[in-house]
Amino acid sequence: MDKTLLNQAIENALAIVKENTAVFREEFPLPVTKNGIYPAGINTDWTTGFCTGEYWLAYELTGENCYREAAEIQVNSFAERMKIRENIDHHDMGFLYSPSCVAAYQLTGSEVGKKAALEAADNLMRRFQEKGQFFQAWGELGAPDNYRLIIDCLLNLPLLYWASEQTGNTKYREKAVAHTKTAVQNLVREDYSTYHTYFMNPETGVPEKGVTAQGYKNDSAWARGQAWGVYGMALAYHHTKDEKCLELFRHVTDFFIDYLPEKGVPYWDLVFSDGSSEPWDSSASAIAVCGIYEMAPLLEKEEAEKYLKAADRMLEALIRECAVTKAQPKAGLLNHGVYCKKSPYNTVNDYGVDECNLWGDYFYLEALVRASRNWKPYW
Repeated sequence: MDKTLLNQAIENALAIVKENTAVFREEFPLPVTKNGIYPAGINTDWTTGFCTGEYWLAYELTGENCYREAAEIQVNSFAERMKIRENIDHHDMGFLYSPSCVAAYQLTGSEVGKKAALEAADNLMRRFQEKGQFFQAWGELGAPDNYRLIIDCLLNLPLLYWASEQTGNTKYREKAVAHTKTAVQNLVREDYSTYHTYFMNPETGVPEKGVTAQGYKNDSAWARGQAWGVYGMALAYHHTKDEKCLELFRHVTDFFIDYLPEKGVPYWDLVFSDGSSEPWDSSASAIAVCGIYEMAPLLEKEEAEKYLKAADRMLEALIRECAVTKAQPKAGLLNHGVYCKKSPYNTVNDYGVDECNLWGDYFYLEALVRASRNWKPYW
């Protein structure tokens, strides 16, 4: 990495995060910006943990108490969220509680954070389906129209590994390993592109079909889903040392890298290539970069250098092409993200297209931290 470029990117990001600590404390940013500015809301969405995670990353980078104070206010909010069960009937407990409450415990010994994160792990465990061996992502438990797993869940599983470490109870780890096995058997196609979601038969648990929700179409490679596969396989290998996860990391990551456009930032679905008028999804690139940085220390030197070269190129592209450089209250860090983009074949409407989003901001800052120092992940 160009160290001057990296250090300037960190300085710019910290300036924006510091502005946000003054306005997002009891309130949280909504998932995406409008014209680069986050509207304010309360702690109800699946994305709010990423705001708190940005504060913890900034605290690690600087040691400044303004970041810690804002993060601790939000950790209390996450504890209250578990208490009142505010929108927690889904699988996104890791996205919510790893970068907020696990981080708080890891960095400060916060007992509030530890308790809330363990409660979140227990809540996630309730969504495990024995028939099919997976955590059901969304909807009423057992409902046939939502009896499926999604590739995003690979980032929720580290919360369970952490819970086993903290409690000494192997049940959390066992379910995480079972879900991972189901995911690798079904979500990765023969060409190593990935499905977004995969349905199981609710009566038998037999795998039925892979479909998209947010990708362009069922057989395309939704860029963010592919990136969840990159980071998810890296984390799975970190926690399990399962050689299958290592093998799939290589293949899924190679697919992602091979389908990058010339400028190094992917379109929102990897079916699109240079010359397309479709929008990028910078958040997918930030996630994939973090996954490569996570895996690199676990690889042999020559292979690690190959992947690190690709990750550095992608991060430099994010800095040059997508990073926000002007600090102002409620601004995002990373332009050109996509929450979801409607196509003739998927089930979503346009939302947060060509805007900043919370996970993109968080993983961009995490990538900057990883590129600048040895870092102990919250995952």
